[in-house]
Amino acid sequence: MPLILFATVCAVLMLGYPVALSLAGTALAFAGLGWLLQSMGVAVPFEARWMNSMPNRIYGIMTNSTLLAVPLFVLMGVLLEKSKVAETLLDAMTMAFGALRGGLGIAVVLVGMLLAASTGIVGATVVTMGLLSLPTMLKRGYSPALATGTICATGTLGQIIPPSIALVLLGDVLNNAYQQAQLAMGAWSPKTLSVGDLFVGALVPGLILVVAYIIYLLMVAWLKPGAAPAADRQALMQELGHTGSIWPLLIKGLLPPVLLIVAVLGSILGGIATPTEASAVGAFGALLLAAFNRQLSVPMLREVVYSTAKVTSMVFLILIGAALFSLVFRAFGGEELVTHLFEAMPGGVVGATIVVMLVIFLLGFILDFIEITFVVVPIVGPVLLAMGVDPIWLGIMIAVNLQTSFLTPPFGFALFYLRGVTPQSVPTSAIYRGVIPFILLQLGMLLALALFPELATWLPSVI
Repeated sequence: MPLILFATVCAVLMLGYPVALSLAGTALAFAGLGWLLQSMGVAVPFEARWMNSMPNRIYGIMTNSTLLAVPLFVLMGVLLEKSKVAETLLDAMTMAFGALRGGLGIAVVLVGMLLAASTGIVGATVVTMGLLSLPTMLKRGYSPALATGTICATGTLGQIIPPSIALVLLGDVLNNAYQQAQLAMGAWSPKTLSVGDLFVGALVPGLILVVAYIIYLLMVAWLKPGAAPAADRQALMQELGHTGSIWPLLIKGLLPPVLLIVAVLGSILGGIATPTEASAVGAFGALLLAAFNRQLSVPMLREVVYSTAKVTSMVFLILIGAALFSLVFRAFGGEELVTHLFEAMPGGVVGATIVVMLVIFLLGFILDFIEITFVVVPIVGPVLLAMGVDPIWLGIMIAVNLQTSFLTPPFGFALFYLRGVTPQSVPTSAIYRGVIPFILLQLGMLLALALFPELATWLPSVI
């Protein structure tokens, strides 16, 4: 029954029904079926008492202080998107690096990294970078495959570079799974995992990926100069409408977002603020940046708050639906089933981890990171953590895995986002070809994390 429940949810989601309602509706239907079969005398392993804890689950979700970071980080990201910070930043980086071979690509990677650290929203970063940088890259003679691949890969950095919303949600779910695993092993004063731990653990892998992207672009520019030609700085300045020294533009474009990132991440790393408090600092800082760029207005604020309310409502409704799904899954004995499956797998904890990563990678084709975080991780997380897997390492592996899945043809979400803003003259096949080298780099990052877990665990242990 638990496996049929999981398969039914996936089927309903693929039919296009809303995620939250699919999770809750399917779970309720199966709960009713279990109760009905039991009342008819059929021996179904359904423990209805699990359903009694649903009100407490909902109350716990709505009063969770960690999840308060979600609307604040979303507000921060939408404010930065509407206040043209990305546009100014890209102009500055283009002026700084455009005269080098592969320089425009490097500028896109660096701006994407800063946007990922500022917004933490994959779709917003991909679409913004596609609209702003793709026309310039194509006009300057860049290979369509290289240009689109660079933008897609850079956009997915929002999955791993803190303060990522994915890491906020993943941290909260993994913390619950970690405590549940410890209680199952008899630890009555369980340790906790904070979102800040995941933020710190993601820093080194995220920066390694950025460096790997830049090295790849430099290699392409050196081996195939025609695919990533240098641009004339004077022509770029004229095209962007800037004259004189580039330093005022660099300072105006680079300094504000860097200060905002330092304020958010620095307050977390320095132990001054929790991620929730830092998200408030970030939202207020984004508001000041919008005012500084003269983009702050009542209509703009209305649009920003409306977008934030929509995203936040979606996240919390999915959370409630996922909580109901999790309870019904456990009521049918799903947790024991997963435990037995993992224990019977060849290779022990290594084999179980590989299978989980493969399943999450494939589910990334049809589900967003929110659904995977709230549906899959609560099922497999406690079992893997009880088998001795480090929670920080597991969280970073899941984040990088999903980042790779969102980039993989033919179903990667980042590809669909970019296709929506790419000119018809650029074929879809060019986008698919362009992302393959970046997928290989990310698979290399996954392998490096598997072989050297310290890449994710060393910095949190030090801090």
